[in-house]
Amino acid sequence: MAHAKNHDYHILPPSIWPFLGALGGFIMLFGAVLWMNDYGPWLGLIGLALVLYVMFAWWSDVIDEAHAGDHTPVVSIGLRYGFIMFIMSEVMFFAAWFWSFFKHAMYPMGPLSPAVDGVWPPAGIETLDPWHLPLINTLILLCSGAAATWAHHALVHENNRKDLVNGLILAILLGIFFTVLQAYEYSEAAFGFAGNIYGANFFMATGFHGFHVIIGTIFLTVCLIRALKGHFTPDKHIGFEAAAWYWHFVDVVWLFLFASIYVWGR
Repeated sequence: MAHAKNHDYHILPPSIWPFLGALGGFIMLFGAVLWMNDYGPWLGLIGLALVLYVMFAWWSDVIDEAHAGDHTPVVSIGLRYGFIMFIMSEVMFFAAWFWSFFKHAMYPMGPLSPAVDGVWPPAGIETLDPWHLPLINTLILLCSGAAATWAHHALVHENNRKDLVNGLILAILLGIFFTVLQAYEYSEAAFGFAGNIYGANFFMATGFHGFHVIIGTIFLTVCLIRALKGHFTPDKHIGFEAAAWYWHFVDVVWLFLFASIYVWGR
């Protein structure tokens, strides 16, 4: 048995998905550049569709591998480490926007110099009251994180699939509600994205966070569909565990955004 498997690692067969993913990413970004130069969005949309297809097909293969028993304890540890490293990269991504905001808040530029006449927020900017809609959104997102924790506890400690599904549904609905209120807040803001550094920092930081909320909501929705199909068990639930970690990361980023941009940055 020269080819018998004598280790716990999963040796992947040849796959077309890495190549198609790279190709789709190139087409999407090249199409975005053409769109910015008034050549239309169609090439970028084709690339986006290819990327989405690769994501669906590749992750479907990963789920099939799990059901086939390929996710041994060693492989499971690798998957967890990989997702932790992904979250660390996301932390660095948001650190850039916080850095920009604090730099301009502590050293605001004026006609002469930051030390002489710089003011923050810039003159003419009417900031949002953090104790109204932003505070409500904070409570909504925290409640959504608590619902995800409830679902995780129900699965791991009780093997209670009813509470698993109910917790996921509640977390998803609250995530959608957060996004709706965030969009309403944007529509009511007295400042825009262009023309001032405060608006640019505000919309980039909170906007990218909102984009991550949408991604996390989709992540939890996929977990809900899989839970309804009976995919998760108390011992095998890495996909749901990754979604819960991601959702809590989104919560923590929002707490920093609320404290720094909405409250301190006024």
